[in-house]
Amino acid sequence: MRILAKDAAEAARDAPDTEVEAAGWVHRLRNMGGVNFIILRDRSGLLQLVLDEKPDITPESVIRVRGLPALNEKAPGGAELRVASLECISRAGGDLPYQVNADISRIGLEAILDNRTLSLRNPKIQSIFRVQAVIIEAFSAYLRSLDFTEIKTSKLIGSGTEGGTELFEVEYFDRKVYLAQSPQFYKQVLVASGLERVFEVAPAYRAEKHDTPRHLNEYVSMDVEMGFIDSEKDLIELEKGLLAAIFDEVKKKNRRDLEAWNASVPDPESVRRAPTISYAEALKIANGEARGKIFDINPEAERLLCEWSAREYRTDLVFVNEFPRRYRPFYTYPLDQGEGKPVSTMSFDALFRGLEITTGGRRQHDYGALLEALPRFGMTEESIAGYAVFKYGCPPHGGFAIGCERLTQKILGLANIKEASLFPRDRRRVEP
Repeated sequence: MRILAKDAAEAARDAPDTEVEAAGWVHRLRNMGGVNFIILRDRSGLLQLVLDEKPDITPESVIRVRGLPALNEKAPGGAELRVASLECISRAGGDLPYQVNADISRIGLEAILDNRTLSLRNPKIQSIFRVQAVIIEAFSAYLRSLDFTEIKTSKLIGSGTEGGTELFEVEYFDRKVYLAQSPQFYKQVLVASGLERVFEVAPAYRAEKHDTPRHLNEYVSMDVEMGFIDSEKDLIELEKGLLAAIFDEVKKKNRRDLEAWNASVPDPESVRRAPTISYAEALKIANGEARGKIFDINPEAERLLCEWSAREYRTDLVFVNEFPRRYRPFYTYPLDQGEGKPVSTMSFDALFRGLEITTGGRRQHDYGALLEALPRFGMTEESIAGYAVFKYGCPPHGGFAIGCERLTQKILGLANIKEASLFPRDRRRVEP
C-alpha cells in the first residue's frame, strides 16, 4: 500500500515488517559515508529514504519506492523508509532554473515569481496556500452555518458599480465590457430577490497603477451581503464572529504551516475585544501617535491605529467606522450628523496587523435616495439602471469584502502580498 510522508512513523510503529510504497518528488540527495539518502517530498511533507546503492536520479524527479518503514528521530517526521526498490517515473532535467529546496528567505521575490511554476514546489511556499485554503473553507462554512447562500456572479459587466473608474476593458463581440471590481451590484440584487443572505469567493479586478507590497490587480475577494440590518455595527459583529472562526480553524488545521513562518493567529477573545472607533476618532488617535500630520486613514495611519489597539485593547484588530461620504461609493448609506456638520456614512474598515483587510457598510435601499446621491458622484440614472429593481421593494441591507491575500499576508507576516497569490497579476506580470 502507498503511504504519505506524514504516515511513515505510524507505519513503522504499527507494522515495521510490512513493506510499503511511497511516491513523490526528489527533494534532496545526500551521500553519507557510503550510505545514500533521498529526501522524498509529497503533498503531506518530507520522508527520508535510505539506499545502499547510489541512485541514478536528479533532483525534482518523480519516483516510486518500496521498502520497510523504520523509526528514526533524526529523520523528518521521526521515520524513514529503507528502500528495497526504486522506480523513476519522470526524470527531471539537470538544468533546473530554480533551486526548489533552497531557503526562500535568501531568494529575492522576483526570482521566486519569475520561476513560479517551480517555486510553488517549495514546502514553505506551499504552506502559504494551505493556510489560504483553510481561510476560504472556514469563511464559507461559518456563513453557511448562519444560513447564507453561496453565489457565483458574472465577472463581465457593462459598467462599474463604484462609478466606472479603475476598470479593465474587455473586447466582447461588437462592444466593450469590463472586468468586475466586485460583485457589489449582484450581491445587493440577490438580497432584494429574497435570498436575504449571500456570500461569494471569487476574483476581483482593479486597474490601479500601484506597485506596492499591499496591492494586486487581480485578487480573491471574500464577499458578504445581508438583509434586514440596522447599521454597519451589525456587520462589524458578523465579521468579528467570522474572523474568530477563521483564526480558530487555521490554528487547528495549519499548525505546521504557522510554525514554518513563525506565525500565530489571534484567539477568539482578542477578536471580540477589537474596538470600533469613528473616522474622526481614528484621525485624532493616529495624529497623537504620529511624528507628522496625518490627514487621512492612509497606510501609516493603519499601522499606528493597530499599534494603538494592540497596546490599549490587547488585540491585533481595530474597526474604523463613519467614514465621510466623499470617501465612500454612491450606494453607501448616509449618516446625517446634524446641521453644520459634515455627512458621514454607515461604513467601516477592518484593520488587522497594520493593514486594511475589509471595507464594508450599510447600503442605500431606497431608489429615490440613490438617485438624489448620483450628482455628487458625477453619475446619472442611466449608469445605475440595474438598481431600478429597488423600486419594487428592497430591505435595508449591507455587507463587506475581505481581501483573501491580504488576510493571508498578515496572518503569516509576509513582506509582500504577491507572495500570497498563486500567480500574481500586477502592472508588469501577466505570466505564468
